[in-house]
Amino acid sequence: MARPVIVTGFEPFGGEKSNASWEAVRLLPDEVEGHPIHKIKLPVVFGASGDIVESAIRELEPAAVLSVGEAGGRTCVTPERVAVNRMVARIPDNDGAQPQGDPVVEGGPDAYLSTLPLDDAVSAMSAAGVPSKVSDTAGLYVCNQVMYRVLHAVRSCGLKIPAGFAHVPYTPIQTVRKPERASLSSELSSAGLYSILITSLA
Repeated sequence: MARPVIVTGFEPFGGEKSNASWEAVRLLPDEVEGHPIHKIKLPVVFGASGDIVESAIRELEPAAVLSVGEAGGRTCVTPERVAVNRMVARIPDNDGAQPQGDPVVEGGPDAYLSTLPLDDAVSAMSAAGVPSKVSDTAGLYVCNQVMYRVLHAVRSCGLKIPAGFAHVPYTPIQTVRKPERASLSSELSSAGLYSILITSLA
């Protein structure tokens, strides 16, 4: 059997009842290009979220890793270019932690670049009718921490695989009381994620 593909999303945080990332991830099919998709819902918690995905990478030795987060201010699906070795929390995580400049990995590199085919993924999403563009910042919250931990684990395990992170906008239901915020349906966001996976496994 082909090696699995790991795709992660997040639980709700910041008072929301849902998280657009998990809503998109859960709509993905069970396999892509013959590879089983191993879906993981991560807690919005510094440390624990990274531990979970790193453990899965070491156990499964996947063919690819795509972690996904919610970015309420964005208008399209945005694969991220870089993760930095720094954690700064504007609001506490779901366990109450609020780091202010701590490293993600003590002694780790300052940054990791995504190994996803970013430009090709954006082209594939656009061809599929999904609004998308490459982003140069994953922020400094839990999303950046997970992206950094993913890329650190992949390198530590010696895996030569496509791995990285993408943000998706709010879902329409999340903007009912925030009409000034952009939204994208879970179906379109999920189609975008699928395009990223197809492109990464080509």
